[in-house]
Amino acid sequence: MLLGRLFVGIGMGLGPPVASLYVTEISPAFVRGTYGSFIQIATCLGLMGALFIGIPVKETAGWWRICFWVSTIPAAVLAVAMVFCAESPHWLYKRGRTEEAEAEFEKLLGGSHVKVALAELSKSDKGDDTDTVKLSELFYGRHFRVVFIGSTLFALQQLSGINAVFYFSSTVFKSAGVPSNLANVFIGIANLTGSIIAMVLMDKLGRKALLLWSFSGMVMSMVLQVTAASSYVANSGAMYLSVGGMLMFVFTFALGAGPVPGLLLPEIFPSRIRAKAMAFCMSVHWVINFFVGLLFLRLLEQLGPQLLYSIFGTFCLIAVVFVKRNVVETKGKSLQEIEIALLPQE
Repeated sequence: MLLGRLFVGIGMGLGPPVASLYVTEISPAFVRGTYGSFIQIATCLGLMGALFIGIPVKETAGWWRICFWVSTIPAAVLAVAMVFCAESPHWLYKRGRTEEAEAEFEKLLGGSHVKVALAELSKSDKGDDTDTVKLSELFYGRHFRVVFIGSTLFALQQLSGINAVFYFSSTVFKSAGVPSNLANVFIGIANLTGSIIAMVLMDKLGRKALLLWSFSGMVMSMVLQVTAASSYVANSGAMYLSVGGMLMFVFTFALGAGPVPGLLLPEIFPSRIRAKAMAFCMSVHWVINFFVGLLFLRLLEQLGPQLLYSIFGTFCLIAVVFVKRNVVETKGKSLQEIEIALLPQE
């Protein structure tokens, strides 16, 4: 069991950043946001699927084994289907395999767009020696700003308390008198609905606008939670505010704070450091995720819901200010245009 969890954890550590990188590098600029949103929607569907598959686990002995067997199906489908998918032309071009990159562009974009796509690549990638990139290069000089933006964005995403909501929504809803299965269904629907709306709006409103609206909505959701936890609200009113605030929090998270960072980071990182920078930022993501999940219930008991939700709301407010001041809009721009705009010239 522990060995299996280790392998699953390694897979989860590799999967999300590589998926975001891959989708970003193979997608045309005008639909890159929409395609990137499918990752978040797939995550929502996976969570809801796991919820429904796990419903019989209390009544049926050994059902947990069935849950694990079922999870091998999407993993196997992905492993087999990726054989038939295109390799990233960006990766091929950086390795000096220009002819293969040209063939992959033709497969992805059609023959008429190949020359334009290769010309865009040559603006930033030509002459880059990717093998000499050191981890220390991420933390000083011309690369520091984008790595700082990326890691801070992921840190604030986790410090907003979203995974505490996902991990312990049943506990919170149960205290409000809502059955755990019903609560999880509502959480899943709110998450999926927000993700679908984000997919539709990603390439219309842009990444920055979605992030601002999303974190602002999360602040308002936490205000509802704090109000529900106060002694000035009647029990019935507190229950409605708590449940409504929780659902609104998940919904507004899925509108931007959930899907956008995973898409935005591969866009703003220069091609030369993109892989290592994504790996570092995802490490920040998982470390903070771990500590939030570990400490949430303990802090809830010691600080009380009112103070704890105030802290989460404060981090959401900090995120609004940070996005407003630091995040650039990438909607409709090629990766090379973004790199030239963001990276100071040497």
